[in-house]
Amino acid sequence: MLLSLPAPVAPIAAHSLLIFLLQVGLLLLLAVVFGRLAARFGMPAVVGELFVGVILGPSLLAWAAPGPHGWLFPAVAEQYHLLDAVGQIGVILLVGLTGMQMDMKMIRRRGGAAAGVSFGGLVIPLGLGIGAGFVLPKMLIPDGTDITVFALFLGVAMCVSAIPVIAKTLIDMNLLHRNVGQLTLAAGTIDDAFGWFMLSVVSAMAVHAVTTGTVLLSLAYLILIIVFALTLGRPLVRGVVRVAGKSEGAGPTVGAVVVLVLLASAGTQALGLEAVFGAFVCGILIGTAGKVDPAKLAPLRTVILSVFAPVFFATAGLRMDLTALIRPQVLLTGLAVLALAIIGKFAGAYAGARLSGLNRWEGLALGAGLNARGVIEIVVAMVGLRLGILSVEIYTIIILVAIVTSLMAPPILRFAMKRLEQTAEEEVRETEHRAWTSQPATNQQERIL
Repeated sequence: MLLSLPAPVAPIAAHSLLIFLLQVGLLLLLAVVFGRLAARFGMPAVVGELFVGVILGPSLLAWAAPGPHGWLFPAVAEQYHLLDAVGQIGVILLVGLTGMQMDMKMIRRRGGAAAGVSFGGLVIPLGLGIGAGFVLPKMLIPDGTDITVFALFLGVAMCVSAIPVIAKTLIDMNLLHRNVGQLTLAAGTIDDAFGWFMLSVVSAMAVHAVTTGTVLLSLAYLILIIVFALTLGRPLVRGVVRVAGKSEGAGPTVGAVVVLVLLASAGTQALGLEAVFGAFVCGILIGTAGKVDPAKLAPLRTVILSVFAPVFFATAGLRMDLTALIRPQVLLTGLAVLALAIIGKFAGAYAGARLSGLNRWEGLALGAGLNARGVIEIVVAMVGLRLGILSVEIYTIIILVAIVTSLMAPPILRFAMKRLEQTAEEEVRETEHRAWTSQPATNQQERIL
């Protein structure tokens, strides 16, 4: 008796593959070009990379040339998912790389400052967002949406920070080695962990009545991840990196690190948390417990910062539609929400910094860095749109906040950092970070290649 085997899954269609290759090629080309232009004007490359999606998306290209836009970016979920997959790998690896470069000794020494800045940067914008949710025009809230759920969701959107955008901005501006840069990432990580926890709770409220069990389960998952990282995670990462590092070439180390970061991201995603949270925790373990040779990861760093990250930031703008802001009521509401978001984050982070013993320029720099919402707020907004909590108008307003705050961060950071002297500790850390940009040549053949 012959066994009946299922037919193999058909490969990607030729036309879909063509569109995908053109999309990635065009996005990367424009991201590189606009990233260079942004650098010429004294801004980080990430600013130009984010702008590419706005140009090619509904905000400009679809309005000016609907025919070419519809052909190059067809409204087909499967086609967009291909781009999303490439972008997600890029942001996961970028956040993992950022975690590897964290100075945990400094974070532990100044953990109180990081917690204080994070607390201030959470509570004030969260409160302002919830308050705004109750007073916004009812015509902008979807029918059937509970006003409390909407207000809570707006508060969550206002309090998050964008670790990928912050990390790329600090790298572009050569500020990752500075104490303020390290504290910004530490405080932003706390903000985002709380943000994803609140997002899971509010999403559950939107779908069905939230229970104490739902809240406790989400909190238990966060604690479980931290406990696993501190117990089983450290020796596991140390063993994998040690075995891979025995090879002379960089290939095994790069492969092992990518596998660890991707699997850690899959673990947090499976628990209902964001994948980038797992990537960041894993990156910290690799940088601390793994004792990885940074020079061996130089090829990975180059590919991430030159290819994957620009494509991700360019892709993030493809779903933005800023044409809704033409309506006066939407524009005025958007400006009000934007002002609350900026004031709340700056005031909260600055107050937390000052109460933690930091000076005013450090407080200003921390406020500027944490104010960048970027793609994390875009992800939150997309969740709200999918669940029916947000209307298209409110979704567009939140996108506006994400873009403007990301554009504001670099010039304010540069202004504040010019007034802060670089310490001896930061100079040592800068020397260590430079090792990430130079690949060792282990033999004559590798040097020639």
